[in-house]
Amino acid sequence: MKLRSSIFIMVFILTSGFTAFGQDTQRVSEALGNVSEGLVGYIGVAAQDLKTGKQVFLNGDDPFPMASTYKIAIAVTLLSKVESGELSLTKIIEIKDEEWVLSDIIASNFIHQGVALSLANIMEVMITHSDNTATNVALRLAGGPAAVNDHMKQLGIKGMHMDRTTSDYSRDFYGQEPGRENMKEAIKNLSADPAIANDPQSEFEADSKDKSTPRAMLNLLTMIYEGKVINNENTAFLLGIMSRTVTGPNRLRGLLPGETPVAHKTGTLGGIANDVGYITLPDGHRFAIVVFTRGSATPQSDRDRAIAEVSRTLYDYFVLISE
Repeated sequence: MKLRSSIFIMVFILTSGFTAFGQDTQRVSEALGNVSEGLVGYIGVAAQDLKTGKQVFLNGDDPFPMASTYKIAIAVTLLSKVESGELSLTKIIEIKDEEWVLSDIIASNFIHQGVALSLANIMEVMITHSDNTATNVALRLAGGPAAVNDHMKQLGIKGMHMDRTTSDYSRDFYGQEPGRENMKEAIKNLSADPAIANDPQSEFEADSKDKSTPRAMLNLLTMIYEGKVINNENTAFLLGIMSRTVTGPNRLRGLLPGETPVAHKTGTLGGIANDVGYITLPDGHRFAIVVFTRGSATPQSDRDRAIAEVSRTLYDYFVLISE
């Protein structure tokens, strides 16, 4: 029988004591593999205490499909354009008919032509509800995948690349054409086969597109938090949006103590279940965390549980070593 994550870490610390830090983190990495075993296909983890700089990795340099976690890179690129004066958060942006794809807010609620939102609201629903129509608009304003990749390179982020719009995802994964006129058909097709959204597609996951290593995403998160990517005002704006995320409530948040502040972005597609962001510890400081998974044929609840177990394991570890 597996030990619960928090119990595993407490037993490890109390019975073996602190050794060299590298050995400690290796034991924690083993715990991460233990608590997620059988719940997901393959998992990658990266985490960093943002006060001490201590890091933990599990398969940290392996590439994983980012799914919707790539929206953080889009948001950073957009906010850099806001800082340069190219864009404004209050600018009203018209959503083009061809940019509509299945999405929780825009395509599900605004069925008529003539939808226009401020850039701030587009970014809000792109992150908090992972709205894919909003993401198409945001990516257009950012300059497309190539522009986001160039910006990541300028920041020194290695091991991350974006290749597709959410329209491309609609075609490549669902076999569904985007566009407002196609939304009724798209909803009908998904309703007829709802399992398709969570069924793994090995060929889709194996292609080289839209991949990141856990380490690369962690580097982006730490640079955001340290103010090395955007100014303090826009950093607070982005972290505020991430703190209002409603998707994946049973992932990073799932096993944490009640009311623990979490700012995060999920990603879900086929056999992919991801969650990345920041968790606040009881003393007020935070750690950044990346949990990527792929190839999971397990129920969605198991995938969520794996991420929750990893999150709680790291929470307990960083609490214990800071005491």
